[in-house]
Amino acid sequence: METPLTSRQAEILEVIRQHLAEHGRPPSRPELARALGIASTNAVFKHLAALERKGAIALDAGLARGIRVKEEGGLPLVGRVAAGSPILAIENLLGRYPVDPDLFRPRADYLLQVKGLSMRDEGILDGDWLVVHRTREAKSGQLVVARLGDEVTVKRLKLRGRKAELVPANPDFQTVHVDLERQALEIEGVAVGVIRNLTARGAG
Repeated sequence: METPLTSRQAEILEVIRQHLAEHGRPPSRPELARALGIASTNAVFKHLAALERKGAIALDAGLARGIRVKEEGGLPLVGRVAAGSPILAIENLLGRYPVDPDLFRPRADYLLQVKGLSMRDEGILDGDWLVVHRTREAKSGQLVVARLGDEVTVKRLKLRGRKAELVPANPDFQTVHVDLERQALEIEGVAVGVIRNLTARGAG
């Protein structure tokens, strides 16, 4: 893109990307209006026209979902997840980075900035970027991004019948025991790689 986007335009572009990632197709104008909290689709048309002028998207006239994102792909980086919010919600995003999602198997969907040292002994340190494949299912033994209540955490998943354990890789942290019949444990994704972030750790 030749002209920088305003913060509102960047937000709208990210909403379009998220819809594409989740549904495999662009949002319609009414869907985009609802997602952005805009009452009028006319305002949506104006925002889309501005994004097209700046080279961020291409609009296919006459198609209800005729929005094509032109900017380079990369992966969204998620910071500390706000309590109760979807992991790829706008308020959690720190930006996008030119990491090729096809370098990983299964394919990567986002990066999660690690907080703390609970997975230290697996070489995952504070400030590192965990490469995550977005999925709601995981097998016992996989390294997962899990949501328990309002908390999102990275741990090794162990399944034992109707009970689960979220196991750290650091003796200073305790295993979290989950009774699946009484507690809701949601899998947000499985780890498919780690990117060492020396800058973030040096600053901390």
